Amino acid sequence: MRFIVKLVLAAGLAALSACTSVQPWERGYLAKPEMALDSDPAEAKLMQHLYSSKEAASGGYGVGGGGCGCN
Repeated sequence: MRFIVKLVLAAGLAALSACTSVQPWERGYLAKPEMALDSDPAEAKLMQHLYSSKEAASGGYGVGGGGCGCN
């Protein structure tokens, strides 16, 4: 039981250590294209369209239509 408590405490401390505030002069680094989550916006849009077509459900992306791919 003590081991589990110590493990949860260590995991919580490790998760909190990654939290930091970004200073105004550091924000330029985060605005660089290589820091983007999607490196290619056209490919991301295509993958989003394929996912919504195959999933047979829409929502969360503002896409209308069903699963037939005729959005």
